[in-house]
Amino acid sequence: MLLCALSVLGIVALVVTELVTRSKLSLHEFGWKFFFSSQWDPVGGEFGALPFIYGTLVSSALALLLAVPLAIGVAVFINEMCPAGLRRTISFLVELLAAIPSVIYGLWAIFVLAPILRNHVQPFLASTMGWTGLFTGPKYGIGMLAAGVILAIMVLPIIASITREVMLAVPHPQREAVLALGATRWEMIRIGVLRNARAGIVGGVILGLGRALGETMAVTMVIGNTPQIVKSLFAPAHSMASVIANEFSEASTDLYLSAVIEIGLALFIITLIVNVIARALVWMTTGGMPVRADVQ
Repeated sequence: MLLCALSVLGIVALVVTELVTRSKLSLHEFGWKFFFSSQWDPVGGEFGALPFIYGTLVSSALALLLAVPLAIGVAVFINEMCPAGLRRTISFLVELLAAIPSVIYGLWAIFVLAPILRNHVQPFLASTMGWTGLFTGPKYGIGMLAAGVILAIMVLPIIASITREVMLAVPHPQREAVLALGATRWEMIRIGVLRNARAGIVGGVILGLGRALGETMAVTMVIGNTPQIVKSLFAPAHSMASVIANEFSEASTDLYLSAVIEIGLALFIITLIVNVIARALVWMTTGGMPVRADVQ
């Protein structure tokens, strides 16, 4: 058992060692400037990861903004409101979304989602919310908005499934006690269920964020693959995972290859930071105490 536990630490150590060793040339050449530079010029030998970090964080944040309310709503409906005859069917369909390969999501986004965004959604957003600066410019259909929407669809089943399991762990006497005090059905769900399940819901959201940060194929197919930092969500962008997938095989020089691997190191660091923040959020949510579903 000790060896099994240590093997996990060993795998993480090997991953970190490989990333640091292979990106040493880029680290020595650019230093910390690599993470704050917007220049990506393989011909001139200038590399900066800031556009890819920006694209990854913005598309992932947009995905959570769209997916979290919908996923929690799906979980609440299935557990608390859905007729018994439909519960199994809807649960199966939600879990089926998680089993669809990423490339299928990408193809669907190209042929279905992108035309819908280009012809209907983006003109509406430009006319109603263009004053914010987030919905301006040419309407290509592909870009940051498309990447955020497809990521939201992909992380929704993860967040919904974990939220359902956490809500099921809340004892039924907790619900009955809240109703006995005169609460409405929605107050029972909000106070008796969601409040007690909040730490688990935060964990599910963080798992969804981890999926969004590392998603490669579907994002690569619709984000536009342009290394730029633009305020508008209509504009094409790039993510760290997609630039690794696109350019790893094309890296013709040692410095170019080292820079691409250093982007992988940056993605690893961001994932680590996200997990640390998740731990802090859970600690703040639960007051630093272990979570018990039977105690409010």
